[in-house]
Amino acid sequence: MKLISIITPTCNEEENVLHVYREVRDVFRALPQYRHEHLFIDNASRDRTVEILKEIAQQDPTVRIIVNMRNFGHIRSPFHGLLQARGDAAILFAADLQDPPSLIPQFLALWEQGFPVVIGAKEQSDDRLFVIRRLYYKLISVLSGVELIQNFTGFGLYDRSVLDVLRTIEDPYPYFRGLIAELGFPRATIPYRQPARKRGLTKNNFYTLYDMAMLGITSHSKVPLRLATMLGFALSLLGFLVALGYLVAKLIFWQTFQAGIAPLVIGVFTFLSVQLFFIGLLGEYIAAIHTQVLKRPRVIERERVNFDEPEIRGVPEKREKLLTHV
Repeated sequence: MKLISIITPTCNEEENVLHVYREVRDVFRALPQYRHEHLFIDNASRDRTVEILKEIAQQDPTVRIIVNMRNFGHIRSPFHGLLQARGDAAILFAADLQDPPSLIPQFLALWEQGFPVVIGAKEQSDDRLFVIRRLYYKLISVLSGVELIQNFTGFGLYDRSVLDVLRTIEDPYPYFRGLIAELGFPRATIPYRQPARKRGLTKNNFYTLYDMAMLGITSHSKVPLRLATMLGFALSLLGFLVALGYLVAKLIFWQTFQAGIAPLVIGVFTFLSVQLFFIGLLGEYIAAIHTQVLKRPRVIERERVNFDEPEIRGVPEKREKLLTHV
């Protein structure tokens, strides 16, 4: 009987983890041909998330927990959790239930047809930032040397062969969405409508979204650097032509031509702003190189729960009323 690993990253999701656990459990009750394990990797939650997970794991050995020493961010922690999967395939989805567990049977059906990667792509979303995200995906597709997957956040199924390749990648800060596209495994896509978050607050903010966007660009495109070189050359040529034009005009109309200070101020600030923009862009690439060179571990684990189970077995009937008091 094939084992399916479900990977759910958490951070301050006390209002959602029990619902996530129950929905996944109910899905696999309708799929008796599979065994499953549910691995939660927690990013040092400060609420009752870990406490609730431990209560679940105490009564259900199919639930495994990794608790990180600190919050290692939304990029490293999920990737580390995915690499700990023991199953014949792993399914990664978020704890906020915006990635619907109800798609798991469709993932498994396509996997059984021979697709090592089956992904969920957000065709529509109740998220108010969805339009901005869609524009970003289009932008990075234009810039990238690899055809990246539109509206893909990592939600999907990955065969053991894919996980084995991912384990060989020594990237301390991986852009997972780009890696899946770059590896080139045959994949199937299931479009879905992303529901709005029902409980709790999103952990995404401007910085985390910016971090993800810049990581995607610096990991998979050299176009911005080359654009900086070409634009710098073009602006230098433009500056030279403007200066030459002013010189000629002054020589011809010596008495009447007044250059004034406004063109000088505008030119200086334009050139300075362009320089600062591309210095910042260059800094992003240097920061990415710096992260790679340091080779620090992706996460440091504080503890593991239910990792001593020799085999995952079906959940006995006596556990059906699990944690109704929570």
